[in-house]
Amino acid sequence: MEINELTAAEARVWQAFRTGEPVDFREAGGDNAADGADWGPERSVRAPVLRTLLLSTQQQDGEIPRLRLSGARITGHLNLMYAIVDHPLHLRYCHFDESPDFYGTRLRQLNLRGSVLPAVNLASTRIDGPLRMTDCRVRGPVRLAGAEIAGALFMDGAELTTSDPSVPVLQLHQAVLGDGFAAPGLRVRGEMLLDGATVGGSIALDGAELSNPGGHVLRAQSIEVRADVRARTLRTQGGIDLRGSRIAGCLDFTRARLSNPGGMALRASSCTIGELWLYRCEPIEGRLHLRRSRIEVLGFESEVAPGEVLFNNLTYTTLTPHEPAERRLPLLERDGDGYVPYAYEQLAAAYRHVGDEGAARRVQLAKLRRHRTTLPWLGRLWGHLQDLTVGYGFRPLRAAVWLLSLLTAGSIAYAVHHPRPLKASEAPEFNPVFYTLDLLLPVISFGQEGAFAPVDGYQYLSYVLILTGWILATTVIAGVSRSVTRQ
Repeated sequence: MEINELTAAEARVWQAFRTGEPVDFREAGGDNAADGADWGPERSVRAPVLRTLLLSTQQQDGEIPRLRLSGARITGHLNLMYAIVDHPLHLRYCHFDESPDFYGTRLRQLNLRGSVLPAVNLASTRIDGPLRMTDCRVRGPVRLAGAEIAGALFMDGAELTTSDPSVPVLQLHQAVLGDGFAAPGLRVRGEMLLDGATVGGSIALDGAELSNPGGHVLRAQSIEVRADVRARTLRTQGGIDLRGSRIAGCLDFTRARLSNPGGMALRASSCTIGELWLYRCEPIEGRLHLRRSRIEVLGFESEVAPGEVLFNNLTYTTLTPHEPAERRLPLLERDGDGYVPYAYEQLAAAYRHVGDEGAARRVQLAKLRRHRTTLPWLGRLWGHLQDLTVGYGFRPLRAAVWLLSLLTAGSIAYAVHHPRPLKASEAPEFNPVFYTLDLLLPVISFGQEGAFAPVDGYQYLSYVLILTGWILATTVIAGVSRSVTRQ
């Protein structure tokens, strides 16, 4: 393309490029790039002109070429596939008539701030600096699969939509970001795909609005984030899938609203996470799936949890805020896997970790009561008996109350009606209290039981005392054994 074929607007861009001077076609009061289709030739630049400028212009001695273009209408197809662009590329507040293609391109820096695009292909691109798409409006897929960005990816305030819900609107799978992904205030209508991505810094989705009803708003399986994922005040209509991910810092959903009725609102199974925060959130609509994950600090209030959770093999060290066991236990009863012993053991361990042994015992008791509901009728009967008598060993004072009650009843009964001695000449003096103790305690003997024989109804009373004594002793021993085993 010859320089004399350029329009006045293009010639201005061509001359400014050599010295890196900015070219800004915007009006003094500012204008909206969404209206760029109506901009005339005075601020239009053909895409082939930009391609020729970036790939063939020679550097002027003592100057650093840069394309710094603002407020232009880019007409035609900007095709830079597999190109090596040695100059920083700024196309700010521009309107693209067609989707630019940077597939496999090597760039120094790319700034599309405030621009409007039908779509953009940056798959397999290598960028030596940051990629800035702040306040962009993209009406089709943003393809960044396999991209390598040495700096950060900025999408704060951007709006991404698509007419085809079957195609992810943001495709960042297998991408590598040397720094973070900053997208506070991002608005997405469709699916964000980040499977297998690596982020060297943090992901920021504070105040973002993600909508894909009935599907995923964020699918980020097996991602690695070396700092935090901040999603405070996030609003979602669709599921978040983080299974298999590694997040070194905090996954923060403080004051977020996670909604996917009838589906999975948040799936973070098989993950390794430093801290997971669900503080002051609205109640989650949909299922919460944390199976097999390892979390150092798990923070959420009980009322945030949804109607169904999946906590089997979830491991955490600290559970915050500290709440009574009675507030946490109903959550375990809503586990979609039914009775999950490990979930109770993990909750009890968390209470022991902060020194609340009383709460840990209440959790263990609740576990045994829940387990009882899974047993056949004979096992349930035996469980009810252990619970009633000694609270499965967690209520040892009940044994003393039962013993004292039975001892009092037996002592009064036999004091009123002495049993006859078997051998009057050899029998010791009758003592109703120690006679009753002889009947109740299966091992200890005070020499009373073998010397006297009750008759009629008092004989049946002795049978009842012997039987209840054996049952009481067995349940006490079983409870003590469980306590010793837990220690």
